[in-house]
Amino acid sequence: MTLVNEPINRGEIRKKYCRFKKHGIKYIDYKDPNFLLKFVNEQGKILPRRLTGNSAKYQRKVAQAIKKARQLALLPFVTDGLK
Repeated sequence: MTLVNEPINRGEIRKKYCRFKKHGIKYIDYKDPNFLLKFVNEQGKILPRRLTGNSAKYQRKVAQAIKKARQLALLPFVTDGLK
C-alpha cells in the first residue's frame, strides 16, 4: 500500500551540477541565441536555477545575457511557441 505523499518512483536521484563550472566556462556569450534557448521555456521565460542546475553566480550571468539578447532582438520577449 502506498501513501499519498510517498513518491512512486524510487529511482536514483540525479545530482544537479553547474555546467559552467564543470566545463570551465567563464563568459556567457549573449550573441549565441541557440545556447541561450536552453535556459528559457517555450514561452520565453527564464528557467529557474532549480531546473537548470546552475550555480547562483552563473544563473545571474545567464539571466543578464538573456536580457541583453532580448534587447538586441536576438531572442523574443514573449512567444506562443519558441522551441
